[in-house]
Amino acid sequence: MKIDGGCHCGAITYEAEVDPEKTSICHCTDCQRLTGTAFRVTVPAPESDYRIISGTPKDYIKTGSSGAKRAQGFCGNCGSHLYATSVGDGPKVYGIRVGTSRQREELVPRKQVWHRSALHWLPEFEGMTTIEEQ
Repeated sequence: MKIDGGCHCGAITYEAEVDPEKTSICHCTDCQRLTGTAFRVTVPAPESDYRIISGTPKDYIKTGSSGAKRAQGFCGNCGSHLYATSVGDGPKVYGIRVGTSRQREELVPRKQVWHRSALHWLPEFEGMTTIEEQ
């Protein structure tokens, strides 16, 4: 499925080819803090299928509890989070933030990860694969 989108202020735009069946929710505490809300919804795209059309995202390098580093791409003007990807050499997969896509209505999450960190007041998402960690 072809998607396109960008940041809130319009300074950065992108397009990508994604498999909507791979859309997921992450409840980890890093995603909660980075989004300022209860979870993050992401759809992956290989580097070959993700293209920035305009603007240049800034990167914040987050180090996870495992020691793995992830680049968090965002707009330096409005702060919209656009993606996360690996740091360093090798093939990259971009975890596109679904809320930045114009096709977000069609990107329905199929699984949730780090469910053990889900906030207790969230409703259960029925019919979704649930993984306690990752």
